[in-house]
Amino acid sequence: MTLPGGQKIPGDQFSHDSTALEREHGALRMIKLSKKMLFAIEAVLDIAYHAGGEPVQSREITRRQGIPRRYLEQTLQHLVRHGILTGVRGPKGGYRLARERRRISVGEIVRVVRDLEAAEDTTTELPGSDLGRHVVRPLWNEMREEVMAKLDNLTVDDLCTRAYQGGVPSEAVKNMDFII
Repeated sequence: MTLPGGQKIPGDQFSHDSTALEREHGALRMIKLSKKMLFAIEAVLDIAYHAGGEPVQSREITRRQGIPRRYLEQTLQHLVRHGILTGVRGPKGGYRLARERRRISVGEIVRVVRDLEAAEDTTTELPGSDLGRHVVRPLWNEMREEVMAKLDNLTVDDLCTRAYQGGVPSEAVKNMDFII
């Protein structure tokens, strides 16, 4: 790249192949907290916090969280396909965490939903100026990486602890069966 005045920047650090555009597009999308992203995090947290020993049915999540079922079902199935949740069939079926809640990061949930949203997006290229491509988007990428690092270190168990400390009542206690 040549700057005004003829000064050259060494290397091809500003190349714009399709992979770079996809990374930039993902970075811009990542910072925005979409409804699907929020609903997915809330649904996984709801399952972790309220499950007790039984699977959680989607209608229970809808009742507690107010998440529209049209968003919820699609998102839950996507989380099952990516190993965050497991689906349990039958009349008492529903959803469970696929792993211990301390082994599921919020970053993992975010990536799954981000990939789902990217698959639904038909945009192939972002328009922008040289300043946008060379300054603003790299800055956004840095911010995205910092946010994702924090989300990768935040587990569903951490969120459950925050809910408990915040006084959020859990239905898990009344769902537990203490018959021995």
